Amino acid sequence: MKTYEQVLGTVELALAKGEYHYCIEFLLPIIESFPLSSKEGVNLRTILITALCGINKKEEAKRFCKELLKSYDNKTRENAKYLMEVIDSPDIKKPENWNVQFESDSSLNKKSLNSLRKKREVLKKKFINVTETPTGETKPFQKGFSLIIFLILLLLIPLLSGCVKVEDTLDLSEIDSITNNLVIESKYIKKFPWQLKFEEKVKDIFLDAEIGQEESTFSMKNKNLDLENAKQVLKIIQNTAGELAGGSTNMEIKTTQKNFIFFKKYFYRLDLDLNSIQGIDDLELIFKIIHPNKARLTGTNNSNLEIKRNLIIWNLNQGKMNSLEFSFWSLNKFLIGISIIFIIIILAYSLRFYRFKLGSDLPQLPSK
Repeated sequence: MKTYEQVLGTVELALAKGEYHYCIEFLLPIIESFPLSSKEGVNLRTILITALCGINKKEEAKRFCKELLKSYDNKTRENAKYLMEVIDSPDIKKPENWNVQFESDSSLNKKSLNSLRKKREVLKKKFINVTETPTGETKPFQKGFSLIIFLILLLLIPLLSGCVKVEDTLDLSEIDSITNNLVIESKYIKKFPWQLKFEEKVKDIFLDAEIGQEESTFSMKNKNLDLENAKQVLKIIQNTAGELAGGSTNMEIKTTQKNFIFFKKYFYRLDLDLNSIQGIDDLELIFKIIHPNKARLTGTNNSNLEIKRNLIIWNLNQGKMNSLEFSFWSLNKFLIGISIIFIIIILAYSLRFYRFKLGSDLPQLPSK
C-alpha cells in the first residue's frame, strides 16, 4: 500500500495538470484506507471534492462533503460547510452573444447560398484585417478555469460571512473569590435581535454585575463568587441563551477535592448538553478557565481543547454533548499560615530558654 506522502504527491500533480479523471480514479479505491478522523483523510477527501467539481460531478462531491460535516473537528466542519455552499451555488450561464451560431436550412437554394457567400466575403473585408495572422477558432474554457473560480469563491465566503463570538471566562485563581466574565462580540455593525433580548434579560437578573455595552459588544462580569454561586451564574446564563436559541440546554458541574496536609487537589468535570442547539451559522462558542496552577486534563483526545500554562481554552460544538474534565493542585494557605506561626513561637521559646541556660557575662552581686 502506498504511503500518504506518495498518494498526496500523485494527486496534487494530477490536480495541477487538470487531470481530474485520473485523480478521481486514483483516489476512489484507496480513500477508505485513510479514515475521516485523521488529518490525512480530511486532506485527501478535500482534493477528491475539488476534482469532482472540476468535472461537474456535484452529487458525488456533495456525498463526500456530508462525510466531512460529520467530523468532530470544528474547523473541518466549517470548511465542509463552505464547500457545500460553493457546490450548491447556481451555475453562471454564458450569454448568447459570446458564441456565434449558424443555422442551416435545407430549403435554401443555390442562389441564396451564393448571396450569403458574397455577403460573408464582404463582411470579412470590412471587419477583419486578413493581412494579420488569424487568432483561430473560439475555444471553450479550459478545465483549470473552473478550479480557479472554485478557489476564489472558497476564499471569499469566509470574508463575506458574519460571525458572533460568545466567550465566557471562569477565573478560579482564588477558590473563595471566583470571577465569571461573559463577552459577546459581533462582527456586524449592529447586533442581532437575539443579542439585544439576551442583554436585557441578563441585566434584569444580575443587578450587581458589572455591565459593559458598546455598538458591537456586550460584557458582564460577576465578582467575588463562591463555588456554588459560580455554578448558579453559569446555569442561568446557559439556560437564558438556550431559550432564545429555541432549544433546551443543560450544564452539570461536578467538583471534588482531596486534602494532603499542606496541599489540596481539586477535580472538576463540566458537561454541557448542546444537542438541541444546532444549525446556527457563524456562531463561535468559547469557554475559558483560569486556574491557579498548571492543570492536568483527563481524556485529552478532544481536539477542541487547548491548554496554556494557567489557561484552558474550550471550543464548544453545537449539536452534541461537550465534556471537560481536569484537575489542579492548590496550597492550603490557612494550614501553612498556622504552621509558620507555630514554628516561629517554638524558635523564639527555644532561643529564650538556651539564652537563660547559658547565663550572662555580667558581674554578680555577692550574696549575704
